[in-house]
Amino acid sequence: MSKAVRPDPQSPAPHVADSHDLIRVHGARENNLKDVSIELPKRRLTVFTGVSGSGKSSLVFHTIAAESQRMINETYSAFVQGFMPTLSRPEVDVLDGLTTAIVVDQQRLGADPRSTVGTVTDANAMLRILFSRLGQPHIGSPGAFAFNVPSVRASGAITVERGSKKAVKATFSRTGGMCPRCEGRGTVSDIDLTQLYDDTKSLAEGAFTIPGWKSDSFWTVRVYAESGLLDPHKPIRDFTEKEMQDFLHREPTKVKVEGVNLTYEGLIPKIQKSFLAKDREAMQPHIREFVDRAVTFQRCPECDGTRLSEAARSSLIDGTSIADACAMQISDLATWVRGVTEPSVAPLLTTLGHTLDSFVEIGLGYLSLDRPSGTLSGGEAQRVKMIRHLGSSLTDTTYVFDEPTTGLHPHDIQRMNNLLLRLRNKGNTVLVVEHKPETIAIADHVVDLGPGAGTAGGTVCFEGTVEGLRASGTVTGRHFDDRAVLKETVRKPTGALEIRGATKHNLRNVDVDLPLGVLCVVTGVAGSGKSSLVHGSLPSGAGVVSVDQAPIRGSRRSNPATYTGLLDPVRKAFAKANGVKPALFSANSEGACPHCNGAGVVYTDLAMMAGTASTCEECEGKRYQPSVLEYRLGGRDISEVLAMPVTEAAEFFGDGEARTPAAHRILGRLADVGLGYLSLGQPLTTLSGGERQRLKLATHMAEKGGVYVLDEPTAGLHLADVEQLLGLLDRLVDSGKSVIVVEHHQAVMAHADWIVDLGPGAGHDGGRIVFEGTPADLVAARSTLTGEHLAAYVGA
Repeated sequence: MSKAVRPDPQSPAPHVADSHDLIRVHGARENNLKDVSIELPKRRLTVFTGVSGSGKSSLVFHTIAAESQRMINETYSAFVQGFMPTLSRPEVDVLDGLTTAIVVDQQRLGADPRSTVGTVTDANAMLRILFSRLGQPHIGSPGAFAFNVPSVRASGAITVERGSKKAVKATFSRTGGMCPRCEGRGTVSDIDLTQLYDDTKSLAEGAFTIPGWKSDSFWTVRVYAESGLLDPHKPIRDFTEKEMQDFLHREPTKVKVEGVNLTYEGLIPKIQKSFLAKDREAMQPHIREFVDRAVTFQRCPECDGTRLSEAARSSLIDGTSIADACAMQISDLATWVRGVTEPSVAPLLTTLGHTLDSFVEIGLGYLSLDRPSGTLSGGEAQRVKMIRHLGSSLTDTTYVFDEPTTGLHPHDIQRMNNLLLRLRNKGNTVLVVEHKPETIAIADHVVDLGPGAGTAGGTVCFEGTVEGLRASGTVTGRHFDDRAVLKETVRKPTGALEIRGATKHNLRNVDVDLPLGVLCVVTGVAGSGKSSLVHGSLPSGAGVVSVDQAPIRGSRRSNPATYTGLLDPVRKAFAKANGVKPALFSANSEGACPHCNGAGVVYTDLAMMAGTASTCEECEGKRYQPSVLEYRLGGRDISEVLAMPVTEAAEFFGDGEARTPAAHRILGRLADVGLGYLSLGQPLTTLSGGERQRLKLATHMAEKGGVYVLDEPTAGLHLADVEQLLGLLDRLVDSGKSVIVVEHHQAVMAHADWIVDLGPGAGHDGGRIVFEGTPADLVAARSTLTGEHLAAYVGA
C-alpha cells in the first residue's frame, strides 16, 4: 500500500497561486460611489455597514457581485447568452481576485398564483417522484401529481414525412394533477357585476366602472360599443337575453372596428384574463382595491384548496396523500419522510430529507410546502433561497447576503449567525450588508460606508475589525452600542380595537384588545402569527392605514416626485405661472424630449451583449424639450427643480414666488421619514430597500385614517436612523393617531406603550398570546423569549 510523502516542513516561499487571497476593487463609481478603492480578504466574513443610501448595495451587489456574474455569463456561447439576462460592466477601473458569486437577496419570490414554497425549493418535485413510485393506487408519472400540469387527451391523423408521406392515426394522452375547476390555483372567483358597470347607463354613456377603462379606449370600451353585437345606446338593464349572453360570456370573436380587426370577448372572461390571472399581491394598489371590491375568492369546492385532481389525491403512501404531505408543517413532514423506509427510493428520501431538515435548521420549519410564495415576507423569501446552498459541497465561492436578519426575532439571529459562520468555515468568502449589531459583531472584517446618504455618502469611512469600528468615531461606530431605555411613563389608551376568535393561519381562537391612542408593538418569533393577527384579523371599517412589506414598483422613469404625487402640484404651479398646459411639464407626456422620449438617456440593445445607455445629446439628460425649459417658476426650470434634494425643494416651495402648499406638505413628509437627501428626479430603480420602504411610509402618512399599521419599519434602517423613526412614531401618536407596529427590533419594543407578544414558538407551536402589558412588565416577568432578550438589551 503506497503512502503519500509528507511535504518538507522547511519548504521554500509560498506557492504563487496562494497569493490571490484578496478581492481588489479600485475606482468604483457605481451609483453614488466616489472612486472607492478597497481590498477584501477571501475566505472571511466581511460585513458592510453604513446608513441607508450610503452605497453598500452599490459596492457589494452592483459592483462586485454584478461583475462576477457578468464574467461567468461570458463563458457561455453567444447562443446561450441570448437567453440570459444581459449585464453591463460596472463603473469600476479594476476588479481583481473575483470568485463565483452567489447572491441571496431580499427580492420577494414570484407572486404567480401557482407558485408555492414547495415549487420554488424543488421539494414538490421530489415528493411527486416519491408518490409516482410508491403511491397506491399507481396513477402515473410525476406529472400526474403536479397541480401545474393539466390532463390532456387528443386523437386524430398525423402525417409523418419520412420516405413516402403517410397519414397515421394517433392518440395522445397525458395525465396531469391539476384540479380542472380552479386550474391549480386552489381558489375560485365569483364576480360582482354591479362593480363592473352601471346598468342604468348605456355603453355610449360610459357604463363601465372598471379602472383604466376610459370611454375612448380603442382596445376595451370601444370594441364593445362598436362591435355590432350590442346596441351602444340602450341601457344595459334593457339588453335582451341574447345581448346579455354576448355581453358577458361570448367566446373570443373577430370583429372590425373602424377598419381594424380586433378580438371581441365576453366581459367576464376578459376580466378573468386581465385581472384575475395575476396574483393579488402583485397588483397595483388601485387595481387591488377594485379586485377586492368586485371579486370574492373562495376555496375551490372540488379540490378543497389543495389544487390537485381527485386522482392525485387518491394515491396514498402509508395512508397519506401528496395533498396531506404538502399541507403538513415542514418539521412534521421531515419526520414523516424519515418514517418511509423503501430501499428502491433511498437516494430520493435522503435528498428530500436533507432539504426539509434545512428548512427546520434555518428557522422555517413552521411553513408548509403548499404556502403560496407571494405571501412570504422579504426575510422569509431570503431564507428560502438560502436552503439550496446549505450543505453544498462548493468551496471558494463568494456568498453575498442582503440583510439576512430581516424579519428575525433576536432569538433567531444567533441561528442565522451560525449559518453564516458555517459557510465561511467551509472556505467561502461571505459578504454581508447588515445593520444589526449582533451580526456585525461576528465579522472578521468590517467596511463602513458613508459618512451620509445619497450624494453625502459613497466613500469608505472605516475598514478593519469590529473593535476598530467601535473606536472609529464614524456614525456606525458611535451608535454601535446604542441601547434604547424603557419609558418611565407610558401613554394611556383612548380605546381599543377588539379582535375576537381570530383563527387565520396558525392563530388559535385569539381574543385580544389592541389599545388605541398609543404606540402598540406586536412581537414574537418569526412564524408565531403576528402578521396573521394584525393584517388578517383587524375588523374592517376601522379606518386602518396599512403599510406592509410589499416592495414598491417603479420603472427607470419613476422617481420620488412621481411616486408620491408631488409632480402634480409642481406641474400645476409651473403651468399657472406661465399660462400653459400642465402636460408640458411631464417627461412622460407632451413635454418629453422627442429624441429620448423623456428618458434622458438613449438605450441601444446589443442582443446577447449588455446594452449601452448614453446621455441624450438633444436634451443633455434633462428629459424635456428645450422650449419647455424656457418656462420658469421662482427662477428655476422644471429640470432644475427635479434635480433638487428634498430639503432644498421644501425651502423652495415653502415661500416666495414658488410657494406651493400642496408640494410643501409632501416634501415635509419625505423629510420626516429621513429622506431629505433624495433628489426629486432620482429613478426609483436606484433607491435602496430601506429608502423604498420609507418612501412608501411617507406616501401613506397622507392617507386619512386613525390607525396606522406598520410592518417592520426598521427593515433596512441604520442604527442612527432607528432613533429618527422612534421620533416619527411618537409624532404620529401625539397627533392623535393610533400606531400598531409589527416589529422585532428591541429599541422599538423598549419605546412602546404596550406590547402584545405571540408564541411561544412558530407554526403550530405558536398562535397564542403569551404576554400583554407594558415593556417594563415584560422585562420584569421574563416569562417569554422576547422578555428575556429585551431584558438583556436594556441591561435589566
